[in-house]
Amino acid sequence: MIYHAPKLLNRLPGITAGITYAKRDIYNTTESINGLNLGENTGSSMQVVKRNLEILDQEINDNGNIALADQIHGADVSVISDSGYYTGIDGFITTENRLLIGIKVADCVAILLADSTTHALAAVHAGWRGAASGILPNTLDKMKKEGSDLSELVCYISPCISVRNFEVGEEVAEKFPSQFINRSIGEKPHLDLKGFLASQLRDAGVQNSNIEIDPRCTVDNSSFYSYRRERDKAGRMLAFITQTLN
Repeated sequence: MIYHAPKLLNRLPGITAGITYAKRDIYNTTESINGLNLGENTGSSMQVVKRNLEILDQEINDNGNIALADQIHGADVSVISDSGYYTGIDGFITTENRLLIGIKVADCVAILLADSTTHALAAVHAGWRGAASGILPNTLDKMKKEGSDLSELVCYISPCISVRNFEVGEEVAEKFPSQFINRSIGEKPHLDLKGFLASQLRDAGVQNSNIEIDPRCTVDNSSFYSYRRERDKAGRMLAFITQTLN
């Protein structure tokens, strides 16, 4: 497969969710960025990115109905009902049938959420800026307003940069509770981004048994793109979720 399928989400009726792998040895091996790069703001041409989206579309038997965003590392999330390219946001919520919502990452966290009762889905991009600004609580608040019982949500936290590799400055560390800052790894503080986001889910009422945290680090695992490791040669994975309703 060209993507990892989170177990909890894909057990829900009608849900297809995942995060793509880089697949550098198979796709676009002669391009400036090898692999299944799905980031339009990278060194790959839009023609290559569109072709890669078509490969994903064929893999999951979708209909090409997709919503993507420019992702500005903010905290705004939009409730949408149509495909397209959205500006000024870092997350989506939808209840639409066969509308794929996707978030691009290469060290940041993608959070995928589903409510099988209201059929609300969400896809959220959370780097440290978005996390510190409250993008995940904003998403949960909007899902609650759409009728979701947060205790029934099923959630996936994607691979991202691990605490061991996520060295930050004091100006970043002070934005997070001390329990998510590790000061024993090196001279500078290190941020546990996954741990912080998981705690926000639990604090909002999401059941711990409904939270799947992918343990893999994008910096250490070359199956994924990593901006910190590859810089301008880094492509983007796509974390996505869609549903087929009866």
